[in-house]
Amino acid sequence: MELHKAKVISLKNHAVLDEKWLQEQIVADPTILGLGDLVVRDVERIQPHAGRLDLLLEGESDTRYEVEIQLGTVDESHIIRTIEYWDLERRRYPQYDHIAVIIAEEITNRFFNVISLFNGFIPLIAIQLNLLEVNGCLTINSTKVLDNQTLGTDEEDSPALSTDRSYWEKKSSKQMLAVVDDLFKLASLQQPDLELRYNKFYIGIRQSGVANNFILFKPRKKLVRLHLKIHESPEIDEILDGTDIPMLDYNKRGGYYCIQLNGTEIEKYKDVILDLMARAYARLNG
Repeated sequence: MELHKAKVISLKNHAVLDEKWLQEQIVADPTILGLGDLVVRDVERIQPHAGRLDLLLEGESDTRYEVEIQLGTVDESHIIRTIEYWDLERRRYPQYDHIAVIIAEEITNRFFNVISLFNGFIPLIAIQLNLLEVNGCLTINSTKVLDNQTLGTDEEDSPALSTDRSYWEKKSSKQMLAVVDDLFKLASLQQPDLELRYNKFYIGIRQSGVANNFILFKPRKKLVRLHLKIHESPEIDEILDGTDIPMLDYNKRGGYYCIQLNGTEIEKYKDVILDLMARAYARLNG
């Protein structure tokens, strides 16, 4: 194999290739960003009184990425615009998790430090993206220079977010709430002092009056998404692959597996579900 030196090509100074071209490459294959298997929800998304969001991407686990692209070196206005669009989208669609993504050809130490101030309070990812020429061919290299960090919260204890069962019966259905009840009964076989906690965005768990969301539920009209806070591993993948339970991609940000149930699988895979719940409880509670 021959070794070929890569040449960095400045998109900002290129006569033909521009931001529109780069945007088209990402739309054609979002995986080049290194954020996983995402789909493009919108391009040049109009923001009320605030311009256009370059890209809106979405993952399978109810996560949306508000992406802003800048050629050349990142600057203050680009950072502000990225955060502004992220904030507008999360307010309009609170049922999703939202992550701001800032892309530039160069992220200097100065602005890296500025961006770092927001990290943990604003879910933010910074990607340095470069166009390279290697032996006459073009390729895109993406480097995640700042990853999202989230601060732990007990948001389910906030009175503003608390709801009740009737709220979820309207948002989902009584049938799917019955599925939640059946799953909760399984969890209670191991930990009898658990309680369901109804929240606007999910149904969580309390133990002895304290939040303990080793599992949580997101009922839909015809299914229930069960989140299991377990470390990703080939062993768990193999266990789930041995069933016909639909599974979404592992959520690395939240650190959980998400399986989808409509009720028919519970009795069939009772032992599997119990085992996964026990693992999730042990991980969160030691």
